[in-house]
Amino acid sequence: MTKGFNYQDKPWLSSYENDVPEQVDYERACLPEFLERSAREFPDRMALNFQGYQVTYSELKTMVDRFAAVLSDFGIGKGDSVAILLPNVIPCVVGYYAILKIGAIVVMNNPLYSDRELEHQFNDSSAKVLITLDLLANRMIDLRPKTGIRQIVYTSIGDYLPFPKNLLFPLVGKKKGLAATVRTASDVFKWKPLLARTMAPSPPIDLAFDDVAMYQYTGGTTGVSKGVMLTHANLSRQVQQLRAWFPNFNRGEEDMLGALPFFHVFGLSVAMNFSVYMGWGDILVPKPQPEPLLEVIGKFRPTFAPLVPTMYIGMLSSPAIAKTDMTSIKGCFSGSAPLPVEVIRDFEAKTGATIVEGFGMTESTPVTHVNPFAGGKRKVGSIGVPISDTECRIVDLDDGVTDVPVGDIGELIIRGPQVMKGYWNKPEATAETLADGWLHTGDIAKMDKDGYFFIVDRKKDMIISGGYNVYPRDIEEVFFEHPKVQEATAIGIPHAKRGEQVKVFVVLKEGETATREEFLEYCKDKLATYKLPTEIEFRSELPKTNVGKVLKKDLRAEEMAKH
Repeated sequence: MTKGFNYQDKPWLSSYENDVPEQVDYERACLPEFLERSAREFPDRMALNFQGYQVTYSELKTMVDRFAAVLSDFGIGKGDSVAILLPNVIPCVVGYYAILKIGAIVVMNNPLYSDRELEHQFNDSSAKVLITLDLLANRMIDLRPKTGIRQIVYTSIGDYLPFPKNLLFPLVGKKKGLAATVRTASDVFKWKPLLARTMAPSPPIDLAFDDVAMYQYTGGTTGVSKGVMLTHANLSRQVQQLRAWFPNFNRGEEDMLGALPFFHVFGLSVAMNFSVYMGWGDILVPKPQPEPLLEVIGKFRPTFAPLVPTMYIGMLSSPAIAKTDMTSIKGCFSGSAPLPVEVIRDFEAKTGATIVEGFGMTESTPVTHVNPFAGGKRKVGSIGVPISDTECRIVDLDDGVTDVPVGDIGELIIRGPQVMKGYWNKPEATAETLADGWLHTGDIAKMDKDGYFFIVDRKKDMIISGGYNVYPRDIEEVFFEHPKVQEATAIGIPHAKRGEQVKVFVVLKEGETATREEFLEYCKDKLATYKLPTEIEFRSELPKTNVGKVLKKDLRAEEMAKH
């Protein structure tokens, strides 16, 4: 170690901006209580805005109470799991808070997932009810017999639209692929009629702070996705940590750009739960492509915008930015991948806002590090400093315990109130990742003398494409099931807009022939769209270690040399 230094000294504290505390005096209140408080204090303030259709905090609370009653009527009680398969629409927020209110466990799912991926998550979580979109409902009706799901509730993009869009939608929705006819099936319900029913209120539930509130699924570099158990305490303390980090933003005074998907933990905590906690308006963007993002920013004037690098890059390269006034935005938060310096410079010049980069993991709800927002030093290329109540160390890569000196490379480990309880039904994986209360991130990092952290490399195999984590094992398993394939390995290669794209190296069985197009077609219904490989290379053999492990780093080095 550097003479006279240890990580327990928290050198990062000197970089905190004024009014950011080392420790937060937490309220022992769960998210549903924060919603109720915002509804009391700001009853007539816009809580949600979907394409101009607005729901006030008072209306949101009523909707949550009504849907909680529906779930109770379905027989859902404390500890039961309910799955949500939705983009950022009003029923996604309502469903989430209603599930938490009755003490049930939320299982968020990505609407881009294939049936194979969803079947695993529904079954692993023992989900009993599914809330989804009409566009996905027929597929889910077909999938239901393979799961423990009893009731399916579906909403439509057209359920909450302002005049005159609400009149036009029934005429054009299906033609534009925005609506679908759901076939009649038992225990399949439309959202709005269900919410309009008169039924007894859900029974009052005492939520224990340490009870599991969610299973948030994350891929693994090996095997299938794991359910991260996030407690009510994790979720509550994370939004309170965020408030402490941004002391210049007041309750009831801002409008959030709700573009990060709520089914992803970054969007869930920062773009949804933080907004509700602060009593802010949340402007929902179900499809965060450059043009819809710019349209929403120009029309509805959000002031706080958490986004991923692909969204910033996409907007800056869109012709529509030339005629979009973006000066309403005061603060931006970026995560999931490094943000290029020129993107920060160009976006800040266009908006007048400050962008701070941060870092987190599904296992930490997710935020653990952020650059100081105002009055503190931002370091380009750094993930920032640990937020309040968050301890971090860089430890030896081999033993995972010994602290390494300042500036040296090792594994980043984290301890704090936002760190998960563990992986659902996976005690061995939990013990491996949570050792002595420290979350072992698997990320290779270093810390400078000021306490700023830098990710040098990440979990070697993970690919980040368009802000989504893509785990090569998911892709490789699909290839291994193909009768012509002897071996396959997937890596990330550079992509100008998405950051990385997926390339698969394939070794065919002796005597077999195949084409790139054949394999691309084969993958289409087996993987989420963002996981689909864009390049396939056939090889006679793959580079390997002495013990037969594929040397992905060698393949990556070859690809980097080409770019």
